[in-house]
Amino acid sequence: MNDLSPTNLAPDAYGVLSEPDTLTIQRLLPGPAERVWDYLTQSELRRQWLAAGEMALAVGAPFEFVWRNEELTSPPGTRPAGSAEEHRLECSITELDPPKKLAITWGSTGGVTFTLEPIGTKTLLTVTHRRVPERSALLSVSSGWHTHLDILAARIAGQEPPEPFWDEVARLKPEYDRRFPG
Repeated sequence: MNDLSPTNLAPDAYGVLSEPDTLTIQRLLPGPAERVWDYLTQSELRRQWLAAGEMALAVGAPFEFVWRNEELTSPPGTRPAGSAEEHRLECSITELDPPKKLAITWGSTGGVTFTLEPIGTKTLLTVTHRRVPERSALLSVSSGWHTHLDILAARIAGQEPPEPFWDEVARLKPEYDRRFPG
């Protein structure tokens, strides 16, 4: 497993398999945990890096993520054949401890947990996506989270994302395939 200590975190830090079917990926982001929390929980901020969707902050509360990845970067890059312009996913909150932890359901997987840890004037965001059912999904999840988190880091820093979304996902998939045992 890679070293996930805060001193080893670069903006392009790769996720690791913390279990055979579980991705853990981190970013050290500028600003306090409350600011990062807003980017996780407020639809207007979250749509800038991941997906829109109003979220009532209560355990058990259902919500819908709405992805429009074409809108995340300009240019968006080349969308893969068969990928829709919009994707929706029904989720619900399973754990909530503002501004430290948010856990949600995620389709047929074991769910996603976001934890925030203040480190000086920055915040360490850890995303754990559990029980991803098959390798092809794990590679998509890994390259997707990596790219979305890079966009989040840019947005929070007040910068434009570094690479077109779809091109970066396409570049990262084979890299994750190489990094993860088959």
